[in-house]
Amino acid sequence: GSGPRCGFGELSLPANEPGSSIMPGKVNPTQAEAMTMVCCQVMGNHTAISVGGSQGNFELNVYKPMIIHNFLHSVRLLSDTCRSFTDKCVVGLEANEDRIATHLENSLMLVTALNPHIGYDNAAKIAKNAHSKGTTLRESALELDLLTDEQFTKWVKAEDMIGPRD
Repeated sequence: GSGPRCGFGELSLPANEPGSSIMPGKVNPTQAEAMTMVCCQVMGNHTAISVGGSQGNFELNVYKPMIIHNFLHSVRLLSDTCRSFTDKCVVGLEANEDRIATHLENSLMLVTALNPHIGYDNAAKIAKNAHSKGTTLRESALELDLLTDEQFTKWVKAEDMIGPRD
């Protein structure tokens, strides 16, 4: 969840705590930050486990208590944090569908759907024109008179681009 206005704005995070002390209206991503802090600690524990494991001689490793301690510490941290992250972040996470639709409509990536219909060169013209003028692909395609609005609607469907073709 970036923003509130100038980020991607694709997700709305639940407001678990009072807002930012320096930016009114901001929702601090405290649960995501807590998760990344725990991951840093777990990586540190992993390093200690690895070094301890490398110090053992044959079947005897006097570092086993430290290894076990750090392993169990990591398991507890991850378990508790996953539960907290789920309850206080994931459950309240909302997609900002209007913002996502706007980003999608303004995406130049969708031009690849036109390649099979009008060819790479014409599709590239549409994308370059849209990029330079700050317009959508649809507006650019119509301005350049390379296809009709109906053709654009029929051929450019983001939902058809998110999986394997039949």
